[in-house]
Amino acid sequence: MTETLEQSYDKAGYHAKQTLGVRPALVLVDFAQAYFDPDTPLYGGEGCATARDHAIALADAARAAGVLVIFTEVKYQPGGGDGGAFYAKVPALSCFDAGRDTQKLVHGLSVQDGDLMITKQYPSAFFGTSLAATLQFHKIDTLIIGGLTTSGCVRATCIDSISSGFVTLIAHEACGDRASGPHEANLFDMSAKYADLITTKNAVAYLKSCRVT
Repeated sequence: MTETLEQSYDKAGYHAKQTLGVRPALVLVDFAQAYFDPDTPLYGGEGCATARDHAIALADAARAAGVLVIFTEVKYQPGGGDGGAFYAKVPALSCFDAGRDTQKLVHGLSVQDGDLMITKQYPSAFFGTSLAATLQFHKIDTLIIGGLTTSGCVRATCIDSISSGFVTLIAHEACGDRASGPHEANLFDMSAKYADLITTKNAVAYLKSCRVT
């Protein structure tokens, strides 16, 4: 008898739950205007709009709990001189050239006092940035990650997060992609191997439980 996908994954022990830490940070990946402008090649539609709404709620809850909020952005020198092979592979990354409106943080999200912004040129928020050192300094043990896109920079950041020793949670309602297929497939794979999926409601409750006094 042929195994179902669920049976195969269960037998391998995938989707096991992690023990949550006591000092989380919220990482919101690449909520750039490019994903919300219908005239850009990176437009993500309703999935990205829904993700933004959940990201706003998570950021508000994290700040209320005294939990560190970290945004990431992609930014290149005009023409992509610092974008390397990634910029050459994906022409649409020119949307993130410095000075373009499409590079800026989308309306509704903003870097507030106490928040951090990490600037990157490649998919992972860890690659070539100070993120890991910053998290270590703040004694962070758990990351709650949301952002755009699920199949791209969120996934890359997720893998580097667990590879760097952090308990990794994907706030799946705060993640978006241009199509449901890549979105759902990557959520499934991240849940199986690298992270726990967490709803916005449960993430907010967890943040409250970790309130910094």
